[in-house]
Amino acid sequence: MNDCTEERFLNDVAAHEMSVIRDEGVHRHIRFKEPGTSNMYFDLITWPGHLCYTGDMGTYVFQRTEDMFEFFRTDRRYQRKDGRRLKINLGYWTEKLIAVNGGRDGGKAKEFCEERFRRVINGYRVDWVRSAKEHDLLDAEGRRELWEAVESDVFGALEDGGVDRAIWAAYEFQHTDRSSRGTRDSWHFEDFFEHDFTVYTFHMVWCCYALAWAIEKYDAAGLARDHEEALAINATTPSKGTLENIGNVDKESQA
Repeated sequence: MNDCTEERFLNDVAAHEMSVIRDEGVHRHIRFKEPGTSNMYFDLITWPGHLCYTGDMGTYVFQRTEDMFEFFRTDRRYQRKDGRRLKINLGYWTEKLIAVNGGRDGGKAKEFCEERFRRVINGYRVDWVRSAKEHDLLDAEGRRELWEAVESDVFGALEDGGVDRAIWAAYEFQHTDRSSRGTRDSWHFEDFFEHDFTVYTFHMVWCCYALAWAIEKYDAAGLARDHEEALAINATTPSKGTLENIGNVDKESQA
């Protein structure tokens, strides 16, 4: 299961430095990299309406607004409500993906989560057995058989055949007990496909943290650059008093 946390990401990029390769309006190429190594480096490349993240964690292309840096800034105002330094919006941001490439193994934003699948299936099973006991639908032997049927038919398929086989096995599952003493004599996974058994991949989450962090760094560098330029202009611009003195000297020389 995905275990990319904010703390993990910040530790990964602790020594990264920003290099501006191109910065012309919405046309940008910004690199974030630890000096002396390409480990976990990444580039952000933007052009009108698009942003491309590319680096060690794969390649992701987003499409939404003219300036995609501005798009990813929109969640920043909420970032400290939950005590976090960075704010990412996985659901909304990944809706804007138009291309994903994870290297030789292919790319995807989400992946099957076995832990979630087992939790959902077991939830059904526990409810069935409890209900069968509470309403006197099955005796102890019948409840045990129902429990073991799920173990064998569904979890067994997961272990032997993988994800697709397990999902199909759950969809097809129907346990019948002819000794049922109540109105219900069969069990199946109702509304099974309303459940989502996927989570965002580690790489996808890392990428989103990288977007929030990198754009924040870019903005901070821009503010610092603007401040330095303002100081330089002030240093080279004559003060009012200096201009008056120059004017007085000119008048005296003309006299």
